[in-house]
Amino acid sequence: MERSLQVFMDGYTGYWNYLIQEILYPGWHNYFWWLLGLSISVWLLEVFFPWRKGQSIFRQDFWLDGFYMFFNFFLFSLIGYNAVSNVVVDWFNHVLAAFGMTNLVAWNVSTWPGWTQLLLLFIMADFLQWNIHRLLHNVPWLWEFHKVHHSVEQMGFAAHLRYHWMETIVYKSLQYVPLAMIGFGLDDFFIVHIFSVAIGHFNHANLNINWGPLRYIFNSPNMHIWHHAMHLPEGRTSVNYGISLSVWDYIFGTAWVPGSGRDEALGFDGVSRFPKKFVDQITHPFRTKSE
Repeated sequence: MERSLQVFMDGYTGYWNYLIQEILYPGWHNYFWWLLGLSISVWLLEVFFPWRKGQSIFRQDFWLDGFYMFFNFFLFSLIGYNAVSNVVVDWFNHVLAAFGMTNLVAWNVSTWPGWTQLLLLFIMADFLQWNIHRLLHNVPWLWEFHKVHHSVEQMGFAAHLRYHWMETIVYKSLQYVPLAMIGFGLDDFFIVHIFSVAIGHFNHANLNINWGPLRYIFNSPNMHIWHHAMHLPEGRTSVNYGISLSVWDYIFGTAWVPGSGRDEALGFDGVSRFPKKFVDQITHPFRTKSE
């Protein structure tokens, strides 16, 4: 217990020191400024090249989604997620040690060319996210949390990061073991994560991007808008689950792009009654039964 408490406190203070360094000392490996720079860049593209020209540059819930962006990536970890996850990982490593295992690495790719390591990590992480995303839509109690993301009624880049903090726990937990079994470096995770954030921003942006023939590989605003559409094909809980890649949806038969989708109504049945304020939204799944 004493060791766990020390790990918790180290994780808490360590993240606070990390966050201060992130803000005060910009650099290429600085996530805070990467996120800010990507967000401003995609927002400016929305301003000058809007797909829905009648949509305000400060669209409905623009500032709420901006707060979600910084809450989910920084404040949630500061509140305690980073410290708690450090304790869980420490416990997990102790369990491994009890069985004579020092780590989970079963496939060491460190001798591969750098670009192949990045490509493998990107494809593996995206496929795992695609499967987890399907769970969020098809497991009723997980859907209650995912509703927060689908409460967006006007699409813009920051809608990408409007999601309940429970999704962080679900994604990280289900991804941890598969990705830990391969010897990727921290720089690989950083580069792939930044790339994924950029694609996610574009996919939710008020931009007309279709990629041409590459649409069968990469997700796009024109495809992802249908994932958020109010009206779905009969019998489907959702469509177009792809995060960065669309190829999984085409392979497994969940792709659906019947038109441009530019002016489609977004949300879900009952979205007009869904809470509009941050605190009400993140407490809503705990106050309601699955429908």
